[in-house]
Amino acid sequence: MKMVSAWFALACMIAISSPVPASSATPLPKGYTKWRKSERKVVTDKGSLFYGIHYIYADKRAMQGYQAGNRFPEGSTIIVEYFNIKEGSGAAVDGPRNMIVLMRKEKRKKETGGWLFAGYGADGAPSGIDPATTCFGCHQKDAGQREYVISTIKDFKQ
Repeated sequence: MKMVSAWFALACMIAISSPVPASSATPLPKGYTKWRKSERKVVTDKGSLFYGIHYIYADKRAMQGYQAGNRFPEGSTIIVEYFNIKEGSGAAVDGPRNMIVLMRKEKRKKETGGWLFAGYGADGAPSGIDPATTCFGCHQKDAGQREYVISTIKDFKQ
Protein backbone atom coordinates (compact mmCIF):
# COMPACT_ATOMS: atom_id res chain seq x y z
CA MET A 1 0.00 0.00 0.00
CA LYS A 2 2.97 2.30 0.58
CA MET A 3 3.80 2.27 -3.13
CA VAL A 4 0.18 2.82 -4.15
CA SER A 5 -0.15 5.78 -1.80
CA ALA A 6 3.13 7.06 -3.12
CA TRP A 7 1.71 7.27 -6.64
CA PHE A 8 -0.98 9.61 -5.33
CA ALA A 9 1.72 11.90 -4.02
CA LEU A 10 3.89 11.66 -7.14
CA ALA A 11 1.14 12.80 -9.44
CA CYS A 12 0.47 15.83 -7.30
CA MET A 13 4.06 16.63 -6.30
CA ILE A 14 5.16 16.96 -9.90
CA ALA A 15 2.89 19.91 -10.48
CA ILE A 16 2.81 21.89 -7.24
CA SER A 17 5.43 24.44 -8.21
CA SER A 18 3.44 26.94 -10.30
CA PRO A 19 1.37 29.49 -8.40
CA VAL A 20 -2.30 30.06 -9.15
CA PRO A 21 -4.30 33.20 -8.42
CA ALA A 22 -6.03 32.87 -5.04
CA SER A 23 -9.40 33.79 -6.55
CA SER A 24 -9.49 30.62 -8.67
CA ALA A 25 -8.09 28.24 -6.06
CA THR A 26 -10.08 25.79 -3.96
CA PRO A 27 -9.57 26.63 -0.29
CA LEU A 28 -8.57 23.93 2.16
CA PRO A 29 -11.54 23.00 4.39
CA LYS A 30 -11.22 24.40 7.89
CA GLY A 31 -10.87 21.79 10.62
CA TYR A 32 -9.94 18.89 8.32
CA THR A 33 -7.41 17.62 10.87
CA LYS A 34 -10.38 16.67 13.07
CA TRP A 35 -11.73 14.32 10.37
CA ARG A 36 -11.05 10.59 10.41
CA LYS A 37 -7.28 10.13 10.14
CA SER A 38 -5.49 7.22 8.49
CA GLU A 39 -2.71 5.21 9.94
CA ARG A 40 0.72 6.71 9.46
CA LYS A 41 2.35 5.83 6.13
CA VAL A 42 6.14 5.95 5.82
CA VAL A 43 8.34 5.77 2.72
CA THR A 44 11.97 5.39 3.83
CA ASP A 45 13.55 5.01 0.38
CA LYS A 46 15.57 8.23 0.03
CA GLY A 47 15.60 7.74 -3.74
CA SER A 48 11.81 7.95 -3.89
CA LEU A 49 9.96 11.15 -4.67
CA PHE A 50 7.66 10.08 -1.84
CA TYR A 51 10.34 9.81 0.80
CA GLY A 52 8.63 10.89 3.98
CA ILE A 53 5.49 10.41 6.04
CA HIS A 54 1.87 11.01 5.14
CA TYR A 55 -1.58 10.93 6.69
CA ILE A 56 -4.96 10.78 4.96
CA TYR A 57 -7.96 12.68 6.33
CA ALA A 58 -11.49 11.75 5.23
CA ASP A 59 -14.69 13.66 5.95
CA LYS A 60 -17.92 11.83 6.88
CA ARG A 61 -19.02 11.42 3.26
CA ALA A 62 -15.64 10.06 2.25
CA MET A 63 -15.73 7.56 5.13
CA GLN A 64 -19.15 6.39 3.87
CA GLY A 65 -17.53 5.89 0.46
CA TYR A 66 -14.62 3.91 1.88
CA GLN A 67 -17.03 1.74 3.86
CA ALA A 68 -19.05 1.15 0.68
CA GLY A 69 -16.03 -0.28 -1.13
CA ASN A 70 -14.75 3.01 -2.59
CA ARG A 71 -18.10 4.22 -3.94
CA PHE A 72 -18.12 7.87 -2.91
CA PRO A 73 -21.11 10.23 -2.63
CA GLU A 74 -20.98 13.73 -4.10
CA GLY A 75 -19.01 16.10 -1.90
CA SER A 76 -16.75 13.43 -0.36
CA THR A 77 -13.46 15.09 0.53
CA ILE A 78 -10.08 13.45 1.11
CA ILE A 79 -6.95 15.35 2.14
CA VAL A 80 -3.40 14.01 2.38
CA GLU A 81 -0.68 15.78 4.36
CA TYR A 82 2.96 14.98 3.57
CA PHE A 83 5.85 15.45 6.00
CA ASN A 84 9.60 15.15 5.65
CA ILE A 85 11.35 12.65 7.91
CA LYS A 86 13.15 14.54 10.68
CA GLU A 87 16.88 14.41 10.00
CA GLY A 88 19.11 12.73 12.56
CA SER A 89 16.23 11.09 14.38
CA GLY A 90 17.30 7.53 13.58
CA ALA A 91 13.71 6.36 13.32
CA ALA A 92 11.06 7.79 11.01
CA VAL A 93 9.94 10.83 13.00
CA ASP A 94 7.60 13.42 11.50
CA GLY A 95 9.57 16.45 10.37
CA PRO A 96 8.20 19.60 8.79
CA ARG A 97 5.12 19.39 6.58
CA ASN A 98 6.04 19.72 2.89
CA MET A 99 2.70 19.63 1.03
CA ILE A 100 -1.04 18.97 1.16
CA VAL A 101 -3.30 17.53 -1.55
CA LEU A 102 -7.09 17.42 -1.79
CA MET A 103 -9.62 15.31 -3.70
CA ARG A 104 -13.32 16.24 -3.66
CA LYS A 105 -16.05 14.29 -5.44
CA GLU A 106 -17.61 16.71 -7.95
CA LYS A 107 -19.49 15.04 -10.80
CA ARG A 108 -19.12 18.16 -12.97
CA LYS A 109 -15.35 17.49 -13.14
CA LYS A 110 -15.75 14.96 -15.95
CA GLU A 111 -12.18 15.40 -17.27
CA THR A 112 -10.85 14.01 -13.98
CA GLY A 113 -13.32 11.20 -13.36
CA GLY A 114 -15.73 13.29 -11.31
CA TRP A 115 -13.10 14.51 -8.83
CA LEU A 116 -11.60 17.92 -8.11
CA PHE A 117 -7.87 17.69 -7.38
CA ALA A 118 -5.96 20.54 -5.70
CA GLY A 119 -2.48 20.93 -4.27
CA TYR A 120 -1.10 23.20 -1.56
CA GLY A 121 2.31 24.07 -0.21
CA ALA A 122 3.42 23.42 3.35
CA ASP A 123 1.78 26.71 4.38
CA GLY A 124 -1.60 25.72 2.92
CA ALA A 125 -1.34 28.19 0.03
CA PRO A 126 -2.58 26.86 -3.35
CA SER A 127 0.18 25.44 -5.53
CA GLY A 128 -1.54 25.51 -8.93
CA ILE A 129 -1.55 21.89 -10.08
CA ASP A 130 -3.12 20.92 -13.39
CA PRO A 131 -5.16 17.84 -12.38
CA ALA A 132 -6.09 16.76 -15.89
CA THR A 133 -2.43 16.25 -16.83
CA THR A 134 -0.86 15.29 -13.50
CA CYS A 135 -2.84 13.71 -10.65
CA PHE A 136 -5.62 12.09 -12.60
CA GLY A 137 -3.37 10.05 -14.91
CA CYS A 138 -1.96 8.01 -12.04
CA HIS A 139 -5.32 7.74 -10.30
CA GLN A 140 -6.86 6.47 -13.52
CA LYS A 141 -4.10 3.87 -13.93
CA ASP A 142 -3.78 2.77 -10.29
CA ALA A 143 -7.37 3.07 -9.03
CA GLY A 144 -9.71 3.18 -12.02
CA GLN A 145 -11.71 0.29 -10.57
CA ARG A 146 -11.98 2.00 -7.15
CA GLU A 147 -13.52 5.26 -8.34
CA TYR A 148 -10.02 6.77 -8.78
CA VAL A 149 -9.26 6.76 -5.06
CA ILE A 150 -5.98 4.99 -4.34
CA SER A 151 -6.51 4.64 -0.59
CA THR A 152 -9.04 2.22 0.88
CA ILE A 153 -10.77 1.61 4.21
CA LYS A 154 -7.75 -0.52 5.18
CA ASP A 155 -5.70 2.67 5.49
CA PHE A 156 -7.82 3.75 8.47
CA LYS A 157 -7.67 2.30 11.98
CA GLN A 158 -10.72 0.23 12.71
